[in-house]
Formats: sequence, structure tokens, C-alpha cells
Amino acid sequence: MKRGLVLGALISVGCLSMVVAGFQAPPAGPTPAALAATRIEKVKDNLYIITGSGIADTSLFSGGNTAVFITDAGVVVVDTKLPGWGKTLLERIKTVTNKPVTTIINTHTHSDHTGGNEAFGTMVDSVVQENTRANMAKMDEFKGDKAKFLPKRTYKDKMTLGKGKDEIDLYYFGVGHTNGDSFVVFPALRTMHVGDMFAWKALPYIDTGSGGNAVVHPQTLAKALATIKDVDTIINGHIPVGTWNDLKEYTNFTQDFVTWAQSEKKAGKTVDQAEKEYKLPAKYKGYVVSVNPQYGNLKGNLQIVYDETK
Repeated sequence: MKRGLVLGALISVGCLSMVVAGFQAPPAGPTPAALAATRIEKVKDNLYIITGSGIADTSLFSGGNTAVFITDAGVVVVDTKLPGWGKTLLERIKTVTNKPVTTIINTHTHSDHTGGNEAFGTMVDSVVQENTRANMAKMDEFKGDKAKFLPKRTYKDKMTLGKGKDEIDLYYFGVGHTNGDSFVVFPALRTMHVGDMFAWKALPYIDTGSGGNAVVHPQTLAKALATIKDVDTIINGHIPVGTWNDLKEYTNFTQDFVTWAQSEKKAGKTVDQAEKEYKLPAKYKGYVVSVNPQYGNLKGNLQIVYDETK
């Protein structure tokens, strides 16, 4: 993690893109503390998460929440953490099943969610939204000889994998955190992995360099809420498992922020003035402005909304 990028993130949206690179950069190697934080925990029958996803203490960070879904045919992995962590994922998976990993799904392009793909080899199936594959193809981790680790299959709006109790539905509702964020639904378990469309209970992290959009972000979340049915459990990007109501609340939180930021711009306020005036609404209990000032900070979000609002 390059903490020197923090100042740049606080200055401009252009520098916020630099923070994206810092967020994706892997640590020198798994430390004992980080390995200890990367635990496998049961969510529901045959569904687990592998933790180590919190960014408040980056010394414990291994990447976003990884979902492990055990099907009759094998194991489906959703998000593979930072480069260098694939071996650890395989070790954690072996503690709950002897079945092989057959499929990888990446919710979006960032290397704290795609970095471990290489460790699973080229024989596994792999699926992403089509914009995410295009974004991944630009990453150093998937260039040259490593292009063989790019996802094999893509979808545009919806794809279904498996059937019955093993069914997985993939949905794309539009731009948000990036331009290729998947919502991964396990219908039989009433559970959905939302990746970094809902990373934490704080201002979002919008990667404009990968097609993200702060103004549309809550609208995309609202489309997911209106379309997806019979889900009660949410696997977030970087915080513990939550509920459908948490997702509803977060959607309202992000929309309220965008509406407020746009009203500040309409009133002729500068980004600096708006930053000084913002107050976290009391109704959003347990929320903070930023989990870590390097990611999703107030000024960066304000600048993006201002730039996107004509």
C-alpha cells in the first residue's frame, strides 16, 4: 500500500485514479498477521467466505471478501483477493471440502478481487461481465503470457450457471464502482455477493478510470433492489456479511450523498466549501465518512459528483 498517494487522492479526481493503483498493489507477501486474518467462515450450507478484507488496518489486508460455493460438480470461487494470495485461498478451501475448484467469478476488475486467479491455473472455467474482461486485459497481471489467465467467458446483462440448488445467477445493472460490476446471486441460499458496489458503510470508492460513475452508482443499486427477489443475505466487498436491509440503507445513503453534493454545486459552492459543510446524516447509524482516507474519501467523491453533474 502506497500511503504517499493519500495526498493526491485528496487533491483531485485524477489523483484518485492513482489511489486505485495503490489499492491494487499487493503487499510484499503474506505476513503471519494477514494470514491469521484470512479465515474461512460459514455463511450458509455449502457457502463460505474467506475474510481478511478489511482496509482499516492494511497490514491485515488480503483483498476483498472471497465467496466459496460448494456444488455437486465442484467449487465456485467468487473473487480471488490480491496477487500472491491464491495459494492461501486453496489452503482455506481444502479445510471445508476435497472437491476441486471448477469455476472462478470476478465481481469486477480490481486486483484485490482478481489477483489470485493465476493460482487456479488455466483449466478452471472463469466468468465476468464483458466490460470487466476488457478492463482486466489492460492490467499487468493479465498481459503477455499471463493473458491465458483472463476469464474464458463473459456475459452482458445476465447469465445463469448450474441449476437447482447449485444455480448461480449473474446480473449486470450498469455502471457504479466500475463499468462492469456483477451481482452474484445464489438463489437456493437467498444470498448475493455484491462486490464493491457495497464495499463498506461509508462513502463509495468510485474508479472513474475503470468506467465508474458516482452519480449513477446509487441508481444501479436501486435497479438491483427492484429486480432481484428472495435474497436476505449480502456478501459485501470488504465488511462482514450483511442483510438485504443493509443494502437498501446503503443505496439510500449513496443517493442522499449525491443529491446533497449536486445541491451544493447548484448553489455555487466549491468542492472545498462543500467538504467543510458535509455532515454525516444521523439516521445512518454505524456509518463513517471513510473507512480509510485513501479510499472513498469525502473530497474525492465530491469532485467526482461535481465533474459528472452538468
